[in-house]
Amino acid sequence: MKKRFFSSLFLIFAFLLVNSGCSTKDVNEGFDCFSILAGREATIDGSVMFAHDEDDSGKQVVNWYKVPSLKHSPNEMINFKNGGVFAQPEETNSYLWLEIPGMSFSDSYLNQYGVCIASDACSSRENKGVFTDGGIGYSLRRIMTERSKTAREAVKIGGELVSNYGYTSSGRTYCIADPNEAWMLSVVNGKHWIAQRIPDNHVAVIPNYYTIGKIDLADTLNFLGSADIVEYAIEREWYDPDNGPFIFREAYSSSGSLKSKTNIYRMWRGINMLFEVDYDVEDDFPFSFEPDQKIGIKDFMKILRDHYEGTNLHIDNQNPHMSNIRSICSNTNQYGFIAQLRSNMPIEIGAVLWIAPRRPCIQSFIPWYSGITKVPDGFGRNTYDQAIIEHFNPSPDIHTPVPELAYWHYYQESEVNTDNYEKFFETKKAEIDAIENYLFINQVGFEKEVLKTWEIDKKKALKMITEYTAKWAKKTLSN
Repeated sequence: MKKRFFSSLFLIFAFLLVNSGCSTKDVNEGFDCFSILAGREATIDGSVMFAHDEDDSGKQVVNWYKVPSLKHSPNEMINFKNGGVFAQPEETNSYLWLEIPGMSFSDSYLNQYGVCIASDACSSRENKGVFTDGGIGYSLRRIMTERSKTAREAVKIGGELVSNYGYTSSGRTYCIADPNEAWMLSVVNGKHWIAQRIPDNHVAVIPNYYTIGKIDLADTLNFLGSADIVEYAIEREWYDPDNGPFIFREAYSSSGSLKSKTNIYRMWRGINMLFEVDYDVEDDFPFSFEPDQKIGIKDFMKILRDHYEGTNLHIDNQNPHMSNIRSICSNTNQYGFIAQLRSNMPIEIGAVLWIAPRRPCIQSFIPWYSGITKVPDGFGRNTYDQAIIEHFNPSPDIHTPVPELAYWHYYQESEVNTDNYEKFFETKKAEIDAIENYLFINQVGFEKEVLKTWEIDKKKALKMITEYTAKWAKKTLSN
């Protein structure tokens, strides 16, 4: 670790930039999604956890859907955005789907087996990507969701698709978790990819750059990837074996993403909120680490809401989203979620998405059980099948606020509270705390009743979690 003196000087300098007219925003590297993956031995309740802030600028809208398990005809295909097609299997999984219409890389999923998938853009240095049939982009996470029963299987499916078709975007890391383990799948423009398993007693943080370092493809328990991932880097002169061991992030990342203050500071903040070692912003951060103590949902909620509180980067008594060094919770967050994935009960009950719509600092995290049979009225603009067909061709008025759609309530509430943050924050925080504390206290008793019912009448148990989710989702609309 660097001496804390230099760390303090660096933070003070950054603070002066933030509060002056100087902009420190990054050019072409301004991605702001953020994720944390925790193995089951690192959490209080023994669940695998996956926390994510989905950040997308511009006009957006978020729909919630529950897609049932579907039967497919022998000739049914998925149509890729750039013209390719891919055959559907006889049957696909059911899943919860958070959709942002028109966006290629912003949707999140939780399927019937408790496999949860979201992503963080990670720009690569690849400029000669090879593609077959136009390549694959948006459809990658959907196919992994529809076909996988475990996170490892999702990684293998995703890796095979990238190898066969080529990845159309610059680069990205898909965070994939199930009730037993968590993985990061890092894909590069074209046909190269690498994946690493998070150790069961570790936590891994990722902003918007690759974090996988040293790799060992012979260790198939913990690594999967392109067989020529090292040789190709040597061929492109991105890596010289004479200079030391191969480090994936150094070889394949764009220089801009690794230097981005937006990435460095969020990575630094996320790790230091969980780790007893006080890292400096100039240090090399670990891919994963054992947290200071076992962590729980509340710890993840605090991180997803963070604006550098308690540091020199925090803007006191002002809108914290106006900082030029982007915080984990930002003005362009569309939603935050924490996947609580438990293996000691039926997946329908044990896999839960705690979702905070729009900005997590303004909204309560509400539990959405994976086994719900439908989403509440008003949370999706279309039916799920319409949404699949129209994702890249949404209605021209898709971004026109309508009172019937829940997203616009959350959007308006976030805007009002953010514009008057110092005036409303304490009151809003008290409301959020009251709801979440009640939910935490109530969860054990409610799930106990559901589990008892499950043993007798599974259909009734599913009705219970569907109604419970709807009750609390609708309650947030009346705040």
